[in-house]
Amino acid sequence: MTDDENDDATDETADEEWAPTPLRTPAGGVPDVIETPAALADMAERFAAGTGPIAADAERASGFRYGQATYLAQFKREGAGIALIDTDAVSDLSILNDAFGDAEWVFHAASQDLPGMRDLGLTPASVFDTELAARLLGWPKVGLAAVVERELGFSLAKEHSAQDWSTRPLPPAWLTYAALDVEVLLELRDGLYAHLEAAGKLAWAREEFEAVRNAPPAEPRVDPWRRTSGSAQVRDQRGLAIVKSLWEAREQDAQHRDISPGRVLRDVAIVAAAQAKPRSLDELVKIREWQSKGTKRRAAHWYTAIEAAMALPEAQLPAKRGPRGDGPPQPRMWKDKRPDAAARLTFARDVVAADSERLQIPAENLLQPDALRRCCWEYRSGGEEWIRDFLRGRGARAWQIELMAPLLAEAFEDAEDHLAAESAADASAPSTGPSA
Repeated sequence: MTDDENDDATDETADEEWAPTPLRTPAGGVPDVIETPAALADMAERFAAGTGPIAADAERASGFRYGQATYLAQFKREGAGIALIDTDAVSDLSILNDAFGDAEWVFHAASQDLPGMRDLGLTPASVFDTELAARLLGWPKVGLAAVVERELGFSLAKEHSAQDWSTRPLPPAWLTYAALDVEVLLELRDGLYAHLEAAGKLAWAREEFEAVRNAPPAEPRVDPWRRTSGSAQVRDQRGLAIVKSLWEAREQDAQHRDISPGRVLRDVAIVAAAQAKPRSLDELVKIREWQSKGTKRRAAHWYTAIEAAMALPEAQLPAKRGPRGDGPPQPRMWKDKRPDAAARLTFARDVVAADSERLQIPAENLLQPDALRRCCWEYRSGGEEWIRDFLRGRGARAWQIELMAPLLAEAFEDAEDHLAAESAADASAPSTGPSA
């Protein structure tokens, strides 16, 4: 065996033997949970004296409680250690804004945690998002555990990620998990920062981080009840009225009881009732999806909503289709309605895919798919200048516009040439009709 072959064999063995180091507890231990204003004031003083960025994370009770409230907030700063705050006991954290000053906040998936932080009175001056950074670097797995393992060589246990964080008192194992979520976040940030800088993507990342930090709250959905899972199977208006009535009753009940709507009444039960249209409570509880103990126990409560839907006059029944949004129709319909837009979309998707591969950035991070579709649909003329203005109006970042506007302009020209060539070929094709 040659020396090179021996080295290759050694490397393969090392790869097989290597395993990430389990991270089981924070280096400084798990601190006591902050549950009083006095303890929060002590934490603020300690963090004000710390240095550098601030690692931040939040735990919710999605799937258990109504809404997306934060039940535990975690922070870490050099010289200040880790802080765990029971935000059910101390819900106003605005005192921390002065303590944190203009320090950068480091999140993993900031868009998930920032709304809850704002509800607690917190407004970061700047943000570094390690998940977004990993996306811009083209890493295939961007979950916190995967990114930590790749960059730092540690393994993080994730068995408590879907727990009911409104539970009190919080079990010690859960608190350890929560503390570990910020334990290495600052070190992870430094590694990803260096990778972004080396790849020439740091300026792009900063624009993305600012866009996330300044993102406005999501607009309320129109007819949110239409998102009931399985409701597409309900094709008649009376059935849709039952879906709507049960959804609204469930929403009110869930909010009042502070329980996740899916735990109050399952979507599958709503859809089954809409399809069966029971004329009595006895008929309702005979439906298979209504025979579980909890659903059956409250069936009389839900039947009131069904009765209301069944009694609606025809003129008040919901339409079979929801209100049309302001966007274009589904792309599958474009070829018949607007062949020019369909051609633009085809050519545009090709250039986005090619640049995605070249830059090792997911296509959806290069340009929001909805913005791309709308651009292809609404374009009439104007070339690159029009495209730049349009993308800017759709919230595209400067780096995205600089990259994509020239490519889209070229793709649109290629689409026009393609359509013109097809039209010329059709015109010159010999007639296949019967001879005179």
